[in-house]
Amino acid sequence: MSKTAEILCVGTEILLGNITNTNATFLSQELSLLGFNVFHHTVVGDNPERLAQAVDTALSRCDLLITTGGLGPTYDDLTKQTVARALGLEMELHEDILADLRARWESRGKVMTKNNEQQAWFPKGCTIIPNDWGTAPSCAIEKDGHTVIMLPGPPREMKNIWNKYVAPMLAAKQDEVLVSRYCRVVNIGESALEDRLYDLLKNSTNPTVAPYAGGGETMLRVTAKAKTREEAYAMTIPVVQAIADECGDDLYAVDQDCMEQVVVELLHELGMKVCTCESMTGGLIAGRITNIPGASDVFECGLVTYSNRIKHKLAGVAVKTLDEHTAVSLETAAEMAQGALALSGASVAVSITGVAGPDDTPEGEVGTVFVGLAGPLGVRSAKVDMLRSRDRAYNRNLATVKALDALRLYLLEIKRDR
Repeated sequence: MSKTAEILCVGTEILLGNITNTNATFLSQELSLLGFNVFHHTVVGDNPERLAQAVDTALSRCDLLITTGGLGPTYDDLTKQTVARALGLEMELHEDILADLRARWESRGKVMTKNNEQQAWFPKGCTIIPNDWGTAPSCAIEKDGHTVIMLPGPPREMKNIWNKYVAPMLAAKQDEVLVSRYCRVVNIGESALEDRLYDLLKNSTNPTVAPYAGGGETMLRVTAKAKTREEAYAMTIPVVQAIADECGDDLYAVDQDCMEQVVVELLHELGMKVCTCESMTGGLIAGRITNIPGASDVFECGLVTYSNRIKHKLAGVAVKTLDEHTAVSLETAAEMAQGALALSGASVAVSITGVAGPDDTPEGEVGTVFVGLAGPLGVRSAKVDMLRSRDRAYNRNLATVKALDALRLYLLEIKRDR
């Protein structure tokens, strides 16, 4: 099968911005893993003429077309009919699917409306792909060197159908696979990282290395192509090792999703529990840690000490410290961590205080952030290196990453001392 694919997402609600097109993101990632090159994404509204044009254009430049949306029962669900016309196929009724649809409604004590019969009509000669999570089955067509796979629009249905039926079907026809590994780096900006890894990036062909920046970190995607997944994975190993050698502890994860996952795994490995004490981030650090499965074994509690009164009452920050150094200071961050550790009985505590913005305050400029740590290595605090931004949400999220990274490095030091 050809390696060229295109994704066509159908739905006026996408064009209007009412929903985010997560289907295209998911399918691009999945097709890449299967060895397909995706050169175009197209979104078209629920309009038969424009949809027909989009289908014709896509089929003129790709061999595999994946569509999402337009398989339902309403008058504007026209994807199957439009693709059938583009391929010169007639539509036909599948009585078994119609009977199954009626049985679904009857099982709920309802009568199926006439328009739902549309979901039982398919292009003649297509392969029906079951939808175990909804009422609209999918289908696949192979004709004149083209393969078209039509999937439903709801992401839950689309992803499950893809994983259970479509991905295995496509994988069986591929003679090569792609394996991508993701190296996540903090404290080194994208341009600085590119400069340090210039020769590796410039000369990478197979595997390829591509950098992406965002969310307070830089990610390097290492992708190899080979006949088997095992062979492709083996090709990535020396490249990943070269990145690790250059980045050291700033490479915080390979093949893991996020900083908090690494922190939770380190806490598990060390048999330790953490407590958080947050001011400017308002519980975001605790929220990210507890998003990770298994966090209940390593997370003791989280304190949100937004006001000075609560910093003193719950975290034990001295009134004198707050008066002399303000709430946004090295001294306050240290006492927040120390007090949270004493209150919670956890093994280690991380604290954060700062100015999120959008305006400067008497306590500091926007982006002034301090992180504190307390645990077996003693009490520490440091000013965080932040990019200058007036975006409150950005500052809070970046500060969360910085605090989690400080906690990670503290835990790594404990691990190495044992």
